[in-house]
Amino acid sequence: MEIHLRPGPHPHVGSNAVGRYFLLSSLCLLALSAAGCASHSSHTEDARAALDQGNPQKALGHLNEQLGVDPETADLPDKVEPNHQLFVLDRSLVLQWLDDLPNSSRDLETADKGIEILDFSRSTTDDISKFMFSDDSGPYQAPPYEKLMINTMNMMNYLVQHNLNGARIEARRFEVMQKFIADHEDQGKALSGPGSYLAGFIFEKSGRSDEALLYYDEALNFADYRSLHEPIRRLAGKSSNRANIKAVLEAGGPAPKDDGSAELLVIVNYGRVPAKIARRVPIGVALTLAAGDISPTDQAKANELAGQGLVTWVNFPTLDKPRGNWGTPQFWLDGRPEHLEAILNVDTAAVQEWESVQGIVVGSAITRMITRIVAGQVAKKASGGGALGTLLSLGTQATMTATDTPDTRSWSTLPARIAFGRVRVPAGEHRIRLQARGRMKEQTISLEKNSWGVVLLTVLR
Repeated sequence: MEIHLRPGPHPHVGSNAVGRYFLLSSLCLLALSAAGCASHSSHTEDARAALDQGNPQKALGHLNEQLGVDPETADLPDKVEPNHQLFVLDRSLVLQWLDDLPNSSRDLETADKGIEILDFSRSTTDDISKFMFSDDSGPYQAPPYEKLMINTMNMMNYLVQHNLNGARIEARRFEVMQKFIADHEDQGKALSGPGSYLAGFIFEKSGRSDEALLYYDEALNFADYRSLHEPIRRLAGKSSNRANIKAVLEAGGPAPKDDGSAELLVIVNYGRVPAKIARRVPIGVALTLAAGDISPTDQAKANELAGQGLVTWVNFPTLDKPRGNWGTPQFWLDGRPEHLEAILNVDTAAVQEWESVQGIVVGSAITRMITRIVAGQVAKKASGGGALGTLLSLGTQATMTATDTPDTRSWSTLPARIAFGRVRVPAGEHRIRLQARGRMKEQTISLEKNSWGVVLLTVLR
């Protein structure tokens, strides 16, 4: 937005005051301009509304519009700008819902390369402030669990396409992120269960029993997935690595005999995680939330400014509450109902992970609030005080506030829930029916002896 000012004579102030007057005008207009700029959440509002209506094709068109490509295609722009990486990531799972898995994989890999990680355990307050505020400025800084889920979702894509090579690459990338999380105070560890499960499946079907058992053991450290007990017993006779799964093997009895049957894995992703929102709380509440994550100096300064009535509220980004009851997905095999195992409540785990770093985020918000007020005081002092100085102080603070908003960017199409169904079936043709969130998928799959297949349903509403 361009701002054109035409200074002219003022009947009550001198030339220096005129300059200051129009400087203040510029500051106020800039503040209004910045406040009127659309946030990331507003850019994705239409796409999210289309998903709520169960219309992924319409959502795809809205996201393509943000990327500047043909609404009817899944093309990437010639150059993906840093602030567009998140649109690509959002689009990847819309494409997965539409069963366009090659383009979904391409989008996930594109976003994975361009999205950085915000490390709360080692970043300074200044770093966290830089990446959690000034909405939509610069590359998106993802929490570690989102990076884990990028690789998890892409493992699903490659497995459905029976592409074990691509799936193994994603499993390795997932492993790198797991190690990063383990070295950084376990940020996002709770969301590694489905990825470990899938990585184990990938290496099992690749004939690498030892690696498969290691990943399965990691998955069982997250939850006691009953569907893994039989595969682990089956793998036990093919591997020398039994130590970490001894309890499961003993409880499950002898390994089943190889009868030439095939194996079917079905995956259901449904719902969406809570969006990131801006939250506004009284300064007293903010200081309580940030206790232990703000320096004594900043805490004292914040209390001083609050006592002077210069600050009463603090804004910071957070995750909204989980959206509610998602219902139970269903799975039928050749007309018979089969069990679906709940693998992860992504929404609940994401909120818990976010709340674990809430104090750090609020502390950085308080620090920036102090900076704004101090800048205003400096402006007032430099102007010589008086009424004009007060106006300049307010203008400085207003401008900094308008251009320093909580960053509400997040992966808004990440599913809220993940469920797996895993069964042994005779070789031959089988009819699969999956249902979630009012959407049905029917598919016929043909499996040879000792083969495997994966069927995926994603419903982001």
